[in-house]
Amino acid sequence: MKKDNCHDNCVNLNASASVDNCTNGGPVDTPVNPADELTIKVPVELGAYDVTTHLVANIKFPHPVLEIKDIKKRVVITQCRLMTRTSTGTDDLFTDGEFPLFIKGYVRKNIQYASPVYGASGECISSDMKSLTTKVHFDCMTTVDLEGLVQLPVANTRREFDFFRAQDLGEGFPEKDQLLSSDLSQYHQESTQAYNELPYCELIASDIIEWDEATDRQSYSPVDEGYFHHIVEKMMVRFRVKVLQKQQVELNG
Repeated sequence: MKKDNCHDNCVNLNASASVDNCTNGGPVDTPVNPADELTIKVPVELGAYDVTTHLVANIKFPHPVLEIKDIKKRVVITQCRLMTRTSTGTDDLFTDGEFPLFIKGYVRKNIQYASPVYGASGECISSDMKSLTTKVHFDCMTTVDLEGLVQLPVANTRREFDFFRAQDLGEGFPEKDQLLSSDLSQYHQESTQAYNELPYCELIASDIIEWDEATDRQSYSPVDEGYFHHIVEKMMVRFRVKVLQKQQVELNG
């Protein structure tokens, strides 16, 4: 098999690269502020929103549970993405300046519980303190009104163009006839790329209301003592996220 040297010889930098002085046309007026105003680029708050989601989970404990002693919880956001259209795009998919906000994350829970020693009976039950850490995931979408607040991305463009070329048709055709078209051996294109600022989120606060109920509890004697391995958990999770975007802001004064 012939060795492929494309990786080594695909581009000869010494022959094809050009090192020269760059030129510029002077300061550029941004679409946000005139050139004679002093501006800074800072995170701008687009809005803060209280998002509510509802979760149901089945949790299995590795050891029998006599009783739950404490549960520590915290909300973790792994993705918060605002979907926007381009500045010149269609508004058909967006209603009255509302944009979809996709949120993904989980509730991390550390459950501390007493686990009875096997063979326990009577009035005295010995137990060991144990803990279980688990994650209850959620994935949701809500709409937020950011009309006139978010700077919409500028779309990239690519435009292909050709040049006319007349070529001889060759044998079997009249000498005066020619092939009139563009040249397939050439390719010409003008392209632009816009490097837009992506909106992002910050997590501000969270509230959780939960119900945990055992589904397989077995009783000791007396009947008010027992143990279980499974619980069904119902949670209402509300958290506040702030949507921001870096923008050009005028300095007053």
